[in-house]
Amino acid sequence: MSRPDHRRISAGRRRRGPTTAAMMRRPLLGEVITLPDALLERYPELGDATWRAGGLPPRIGGLFLGRKSVAGITLWRTVFLAPGVALHPELLLHELGHVRQFGASPWFPLRYLWESVRRGYSRNRYELQAQAFAESRLRGSTLLRHA
Repeated sequence: MSRPDHRRISAGRRRRGPTTAAMMRRPLLGEVITLPDALLERYPELGDATWRAGGLPPRIGGLFLGRKSVAGITLWRTVFLAPGVALHPELLLHELGHVRQFGASPWFPLRYLWESVRRGYSRNRYELQAQAFAESRLRGSTLLRHA
């Protein structure tokens, strides 16, 4: 009777830990988070975005503004929030405004950067539009809640 050879590795496969790509994903891209049900019930449009906590984007945004980090930064349909930032509706709706701006034009990233160079962050028309969107949605929610 022959004995099985336990030293053999089947078909060249070895058992490995996480890949380098998997190990780098969290520090670079943060981790996907789920918004609380109460927030999504009150502002269902927040479900139109992917939300992540941490990662490199908030730190890069902060670098351009002379800060350690920004509370949130949007890249296409993904919103990156700084670690530990409160999930305040005003911030989330502001970032959702940027998600919609990204969706409205393929040129939005370049236009946003050009606005920031010309007018600065606080006078950037896209920032002002996102803030106006958040404020109008918050007012609308308040009106609906008290009706």
